[in-house]
Amino acid sequence: MRSGLAHVFGVFGGVALALLLATPASAGPLYPQPDPDPFYAAPADLAEHPPGDVLDVRGMPPLPLFPGASVTLVKFRSTNSHGEPIAAVTTVLTPAGHRPDGPMLSYQHFINSLGTGCAVSHTLYNSDLNLTATTPMLNAVLQQGWSVALPDHLGPQMALGAARLGGQIVLDGIRAVKRLPALAVQNGPVVMAGYSGGGLATAWAAALQPSYATELQIAGAAIGGVPANLVTMARALGFDPHPAFGLAMATATGLEREYPDQVPISAYLNPRGFAVRDAIANSCTNSILATGANSSAREFVTSTSIFDSPEARSVVEANSLELYAGVPEMPMFEWHSPSDPLIPVDAIINTDRRWCEAGVRLDTLRVSAPEHLSAAAQGAPAVLGWLDGRVRGEPAPVNC
Repeated sequence: MRSGLAHVFGVFGGVALALLLATPASAGPLYPQPDPDPFYAAPADLAEHPPGDVLDVRGMPPLPLFPGASVTLVKFRSTNSHGEPIAAVTTVLTPAGHRPDGPMLSYQHFINSLGTGCAVSHTLYNSDLNLTATTPMLNAVLQQGWSVALPDHLGPQMALGAARLGGQIVLDGIRAVKRLPALAVQNGPVVMAGYSGGGLATAWAAALQPSYATELQIAGAAIGGVPANLVTMARALGFDPHPAFGLAMATATGLEREYPDQVPISAYLNPRGFAVRDAIANSCTNSILATGANSSAREFVTSTSIFDSPEARSVVEANSLELYAGVPEMPMFEWHSPSDPLIPVDAIINTDRRWCEAGVRLDTLRVSAPEHLSAAAQGAPAVLGWLDGRVRGEPAPVNC
């Protein structure tokens, strides 16, 4: 159960919206400690590079999770939510016997953390990243000769909750990998996939591609269990105590990092709120969950005003996929449990309907799993088949 909660509330934590208050800020955001590895640092000439430019490359030790695959870190130039340059990283798995211009899957894992050491490129090498549901799928595509890219889609400030940022990082990561001759995927087909928070980053990448990365040819994207509307989640959860409140607090902290002027959360924390914020500021999922378990926003803020700030509300809306007017131009596969208790299913249905009306080639699947985490695994076989069809160039099915 804890893993299922972490999937959704690590991305949004609807209670986090209760921390977006109206009074002018008097305290700044708490950013993560910089990654001590100089590989992750932004170069001095970062602004001179266009989005997707490769900034550095590093070979890594093999991963027991993915037998036979070589591992490469790629640092590249991306863009934050304000149009400013940032350095981001993706981890590329290249299968043994990889053929030039073979397919590539950009897989967006959910990241429920605030510390730089909790990024996927780090946690692949320790036990904090829960890959139970995804390792079999990734190994299946590796065995078919596909390369796999795993981006750190929260960016260098670990801006948990900044979903649009994640979409841009995903697209720039694909650009960067395709620009590296040594990885031999320049002319091969590309597909994307992700579940929960990773599905959200994938969905944003698909929706932003027509405007942000027009030159990229992406054969399709599969998204599952997407928390498509932060506002809806906030209204549903309110101020009640929740076992995953620590991750809700982490989401609020992440949004403040990305939008310090519009989301001045730190200005309205009481002493207990500051203590919790400081305790989780560099933590990964399990520690964040333990710190805030069964707490509520009322315990940590000086006011419970929630929708008084139009600036904060605009940030939440701007990162809600359901409310984004743009639509993907690539084929899409979407799956979820209709009884998922952790995400607003109506927001998914509304997004699907709007995309269909706009002409998106959308194939949807309602799995029978009764909760969030099991729905990821139950949909995996259908996702693999759908992705394989896109790589093979088959016509994309539509069931709108």
